[in-house]
Amino acid sequence: MTLDEFKLTLNDAVPPDDLMPLLEALWCDAQQDWDSAHRIAQSDQSKNGAWVHAYLHRKEGDLGNASYWYSQAGRKMPDNTPDQEWEFIAKSIIEQLK
Repeated sequence: MTLDEFKLTLNDAVPPDDLMPLLEALWCDAQQDWDSAHRIAQSDQSKNGAWVHAYLHRKEGDLGNASYWYSQAGRKMPDNTPDQEWEFIAKSIIEQLK
């Protein structure tokens, strides 16, 4: 799957069946379903899980919590927009799957 193919799934009513959990979290976030996105990210103990978790808290405006999760991900809080970060995270995860 490419980033463009992933973005096309955002037009669907449900995420694809074979979508890996962190991409599903980003899919849910794009559908304005923060709670589902957060639940999925929170259940992933990897650095990428912490990164998605950090992004979600940053997007909601909880910068203290976001800062903690960025540190767990080994990353600094970015200065780009949440939309730009969403795309960067999605692209990074997709590339890691190849």
